[in-house]
Amino acid sequence: MIRSFIAICVLLAPALSVNAQDTKYALPSVEAEKDLPGEGALRRYAGYVNTWQRLRTQWSTEIKQDQQAVVFLGDSITQGWTPTFRGHFEGMKVANRGIGGDTTRGMLIRLQEDVLSLHPSAVVMLMGTNDIEVQIAPEAIARNFQKIIDALKDHNPDMPIVLCRMFPSSASKKRPTETIQQVNQLYENIVRNDPQITVVDTFTLFDDGNGDALPAYFPDLLHLNGAGYAKWASALQPIFATLQFTEKEADNFEVEAGYTSLFNGKDLTGWGFRPTPPRNPPKNPRPNAPVFAVVKEAEDFAGKTVSSDGRYQAINGRLVVKTPAEGRRIQQLWTLREFEQDFTLKLEFRATPNADSGVFIRKPQLQCRDYLLAGPYTELKSYKPQDWNELVVTVKDGIAQATCNGELLTDDMAVPVTGPIGLEGDRGQMEYRRIRIKLE
Repeated sequence: MIRSFIAICVLLAPALSVNAQDTKYALPSVEAEKDLPGEGALRRYAGYVNTWQRLRTQWSTEIKQDQQAVVFLGDSITQGWTPTFRGHFEGMKVANRGIGGDTTRGMLIRLQEDVLSLHPSAVVMLMGTNDIEVQIAPEAIARNFQKIIDALKDHNPDMPIVLCRMFPSSASKKRPTETIQQVNQLYENIVRNDPQITVVDTFTLFDDGNGDALPAYFPDLLHLNGAGYAKWASALQPIFATLQFTEKEADNFEVEAGYTSLFNGKDLTGWGFRPTPPRNPPKNPRPNAPVFAVVKEAEDFAGKTVSSDGRYQAINGRLVVKTPAEGRRIQQLWTLREFEQDFTLKLEFRATPNADSGVFIRKPQLQCRDYLLAGPYTELKSYKPQDWNELVVTVKDGIAQATCNGELLTDDMAVPVTGPIGLEGDRGQMEYRRIRIKLE
């Protein structure tokens, strides 16, 4: 089907150029549009028409230099990164293919020439807000999105695709939160269970708590300011590191005297899966209910860089718990060793927006999340979103005390007399590093 779509675009190339501006990269005429793929009328206001032609003409001269870049595909919010991406993503080869005012159909029509011709190393997608403004039905938006996803996968079934959830805006901008969330859900239904696609919760990242955009980052409730782009860049950075586009050097941290490393930074030696207790599946599961990983036999990952299911991976000094393709997948990785003495556990963690994980202390779980968004410790003053934070857990006489960057999380967590250390995976991506323990 996708090859047919590309063939249609090639056959229609003359039609694309027969319009008022008589150029290959001008917006297709109303007549030509009728035979092009996708749903929803293309926009026709002057600013959009001119930008479409200007940028696409320019990009056609940059195809050779932008080969194998990480390509950002979107509308004015993506265009606002500027060609230099405002100084973010140092060391990455990136290409901006955002056009202000564009819709999902516009992106579908220009996908081959603007994106696929670059043979991208990865594609970052943010789309749909303009479709909502011009009242294209959510189901039609989703069908355009499906065609874009199909074309990307058909072009390269191994190319990472990063899907940013559509940002909040405002009903005053003809973009009510209910519709944005409906489209986001339709997108996620399409990509669920597809390991090629990583979803980043950039809706919650910019939500004011009522479903509208945070004015501190969206002065007009639609477009980001500089602080907003910095926040978006921080949300993507852990994903780019996991894809090994950035942070390629090994962590050179040295364990302090008295502590023993629980993670060597190179592989999962000392860690493994333990059999999970039997579960009775619910008769009427909730939509988007989490999947619980089932482990029938214990596994030891000595010498292996990745767990048997691909969820846990050692990457340049980081123990990464990857974003689950299912949306939510609950499972645990455990130390093979158990600890019966009093101890102090230290580690650092970094979470993508709204990520949910946990650290098991002799089996009871201490919530370890993107705290300010995912809770439960939403009032922390020193927590650094999408950056590294230090967790320190002290266990004495069966009671655990925990701090994050020096701020108290709990001082009365009861734990068994012995047990392993564990790392949970649930939603989003969580990374751990510098995991070490001091026995008392």
